[in-house]
Amino acid sequence: MIQEFKTFIAKGNVMDMAVGIIIGAAFTAIVTSLVGDLINPIIGLFTGGIDFTNNYAVLSGDVPEGASLDAAREAGAAVFAYGAFLMAVINFLIIAFVVFLLVKMVNRVKDAATAEEEAAPEEEAGPSEIDVLMEIRDALKK
Repeated sequence: MIQEFKTFIAKGNVMDMAVGIIIGAAFTAIVTSLVGDLINPIIGLFTGGIDFTNNYAVLSGDVPEGASLDAAREAGAAVFAYGAFLMAVINFLIIAFVVFLLVKMVNRVKDAATAEEEAAPEEEAGPSEIDVLMEIRDALKK
């Protein structure tokens, strides 16, 4: 059983997947910062300074006017946090777009490498063993 597990872990696909997950987690932090620190302020400029992450509607419970989403949740109110959902959608779209660009770039590099291999002229191999033997035979006949 342990040997099977070692064989499974040693396969390239498992290791590739693990590396992908680790890089993906780090990439998520970068995209979250991009959205929170760069894109949200720009969106806020166009929307009059509104920060979408704190937009919510109170479904039930008492919440002081102008309280943040965290304060409303701490007060025990049921809230419809549409701003947080909107930011999650924006995060997803940005991540999906960047991944699309990365895959497109990798495919372009892979296609260029394949084209170079196909374009490289094949070196002519020397005469085959049969050709050499036939030449020797013909030379000996003379």
